[in-house]
Amino acid sequence: MATHGNLPAPEQGLVLTHFLTVRDVQKSRRFYAEIFGGEIVLEENPAIVKVANSWIIMNPGGGPTPDKPNVALAPPTTDEMVSGFLNVRVADIESFYADATAKGADFLTEPLDRKAEIRCYLRDPDGYLIEVGQATGMLHGLLADPPAGSRH
Repeated sequence: MATHGNLPAPEQGLVLTHFLTVRDVQKSRRFYAEIFGGEIVLEENPAIVKVANSWIIMNPGGGPTPDKPNVALAPPTTDEMVSGFLNVRVADIESFYADATAKGADFLTEPLDRKAEIRCYLRDPDGYLIEVGQATGMLHGLLADPPAGSRH
């Protein structure tokens, strides 16, 4: 799928991007460019960082607009409750973990083997949760254990 330059603007079909409401555009833009090797496509209004074959779009929060009446945008207010997160798949998690840690990324744990994959989590400057994982067992039909408390 071709896009217009490095902008997430498909010439046909669609492209999926991820929008983050951030407190400090410059700090968040730098985080995604440095930690994930992204290319800054637009500095702001909105900030857009191309990461591999995806785009992260960032802007400050704000009140309703005509196209989203009664909807306000705000960054996370707590680290304890999460309703969604960015999921990043890598070819070599140990290498990514070492490189990102050297660049200042703060992971919740080291990469852990979950049978289906090896994964770990970090937070961006606004507290958004990011899972970084490498498929391992799932490539051979081995699935992870069900989440704690599930009925599966």
